[in-house]
Amino acid sequence: MNQRALIAATAASLMTLALASAPVAAQEKEKCFGIAKAGQNDCANLSGTHSCAGQSKVDMDKGEWKYVAKGTCKDMKGLSMDEAKKMMKS
Repeated sequence: MNQRALIAATAASLMTLALASAPVAAQEKEKCFGIAKAGQNDCANLSGTHSCAGQSKVDMDKGEWKYVAKGTCKDMKGLSMDEAKKMMKS
């Protein structure tokens, strides 16, 4: 086997491992609302005023979220999506 084939086979193996482990990592996380510090949210907020990570303006905004390990949100005094939506309506 020549060097190019070896490198290609190694790269293909690494990519396969990365793709196979990605769904497992996603399953072990959950969105936790109300715990993100300003500029440290993971994506769009509930109110729709922005759609990107890192754009929150206020610490612990109930509409902003971060991914956390599954089962740890309540320990951090965070809210589920349903709880956050209810709080946003009131």
